[in-house]
Amino acid sequence: MNSRERVLAALRREQPDRVPYCEFAIDRSLASRLMGWPEPADAIIDLDARIYTVEERKALADFLHMDNITYVIRAPVYAQKVAGQDGRLFYGEGLIKTEADLEKIKLPDPHDDALYAEAEEFIKNKGDYAACFGTRIGVFPAMLSMGIDTFSIALYENPRFAETVMDIYFDWAAVVAERVCQMGFDVFVTTDDHAFKTGPILSPALFRRFVIPRYRRVRKKITIPWVMHSDGNVMPILEDLLALGIAGLHPIEKGAMDIRQVKRDYGRRLCLLGNVDLNILGLGTPEDVESEVRGLIRDVAPGGGYIISSGNSLASYLKPENVIAMSQAIQKYGHYPIAV
Repeated sequence: MNSRERVLAALRREQPDRVPYCEFAIDRSLASRLMGWPEPADAIIDLDARIYTVEERKALADFLHMDNITYVIRAPVYAQKVAGQDGRLFYGEGLIKTEADLEKIKLPDPHDDALYAEAEEFIKNKGDYAACFGTRIGVFPAMLSMGIDTFSIALYENPRFAETVMDIYFDWAAVVAERVCQMGFDVFVTTDDHAFKTGPILSPALFRRFVIPRYRRVRKKITIPWVMHSDGNVMPILEDLLALGIAGLHPIEKGAMDIRQVKRDYGRRLCLLGNVDLNILGLGTPEDVESEVRGLIRDVAPGGGYIISSGNSLASYLKPENVIAMSQAIQKYGHYPIAV
């Protein structure tokens, strides 16, 4: 099997020749240390920007034995931007506080061919990798742009305001989804966080009232396998997400969800993606990493329907030697039939 075939088989909950390894985000400063590239010139790296060429993506994938490469188009978020370690971007206070602020939201025209020109080149040069398209669909950029307090209060006191902001982003995402699904991408990946470690950000009732109907509108345009990323504990809304027809869930955050229990309960209905512990990748030893990877493959991979990945993304604070150890352990233990 090539990488594309391997990933698509896992998303169909089938057993490929080996466990696929995918990452949807790799911080540029970590990639520079792994690959010997020059460090980024800018102090702040905008995660909404495209920071790799397709050839750099493929070089990283080849070096780490990954099975995917990812191209990202995200609508801008209207919030203060805060630089974390090594330029990692964090969003601060939202800037859309009242209905008068709606005029600040100016998204790129989703009907403009120029928006997709680089993506078309990406597809032409993707090789045998699974080509993933990454975006946000609607609720998370709305929440970030308004700020979680303003957003939450608006749902009760002025729901029209919150819904208007969500619809701006959901309507944009629907046009983008229809376009990119016709371009030759293999997987549609959305990165909208819905939960804290303790449970969903919105109550299941509010999620079903305000978010699920909007997801359904976009779902009609998604014609390739859909992988949903959300940090935190999404168990109280997982049935709602499954009803949308998602093919995979990432990263099943360690400490918030038990990936082994999810495999037992949902492995016949859902491909699981995750969840090598970032604490081990950032603070542990290569031996710790190998043990973590081996345990995940032993417990989650049998029968297929599993794609291993970090527990979120390859962040700048991870140890390069541990990232390499993860890749090597996947190659060592990931071949079917699983025997670790």
